[in-house]
Amino acid sequence: MLVDSHCHLDFAELQADFPAVLANMKANGVTHALTISTTLETFPAVRAVAQSQPNLWCSAGVHPDERRDGREVTLDELLEMARDPKVVAIGETGLDYYRVEGDTEWQRERFRTHIRAARACGKPLVTHTREAAEDTLRIMREEGAREAGGVMHCFTETWEVAAAAIDLGFHISFSGIVTFKNAQTVKDVARRVPQDRLLVETDSPYLAPVPYRGKTNQPAYVRHVAEEVARLRGADLSSVASSTSENFFALFRNARPE
Repeated sequence: MLVDSHCHLDFAELQADFPAVLANMKANGVTHALTISTTLETFPAVRAVAQSQPNLWCSAGVHPDERRDGREVTLDELLEMARDPKVVAIGETGLDYYRVEGDTEWQRERFRTHIRAARACGKPLVTHTREAAEDTLRIMREEGAREAGGVMHCFTETWEVAAAAIDLGFHISFSGIVTFKNAQTVKDVARRVPQDRLLVETDSPYLAPVPYRGKTNQPAYVRHVAEEVARLRGADLSSVASSTSENFFALFRNARPE
């Protein structure tokens, strides 16, 4: 059993032939997936995808560099979204300084709102950080993110950043980047993360792993991520699949099969 802990199944690339996406998941032993919210305007579509299948779940949130909605999400809006039983997490949230220019305080305030929502509803955070690790960790500490728990998704930072997040009670999730030849820092972290804090994901339709690099990614390909993590750790695929799946259901408690 494998779980894709982060994908975007509402995106057009995957909706174009959604039955085939689901069939490929099954063929590759990917039994569950968490599809992630990125904007207020697309949340209904994200939720509809999760509601369409018993093995799919979703999050509620606004991506740190999204401004298409034209306004900031409120705490009350996030809590209302989180009431749906298919919503098992808050996010994708965090900080991303890669594309933005000028004042970034709006990102930090949005991140704080998401952390407060996660604490209030008792659901974990799906956290994104890019060129903003120091501020990300600082705000997590200041806002008590430990109380909610969560995951640092698509991890690309150093071991020091990973260790700090783990100390805050967070999991570390690896995407197809871990299969890239030049991703030596990510590979090093994948070797060192404690087994009970390890997750795998695709972030599909982006970041397809080797041997599909450059093509449209899909949840079935999380198998290749898990295989590379297993190789790096000197483990077998079944061990990594088992531990990452159990970690997923321990973290996203409301997604655990009955």
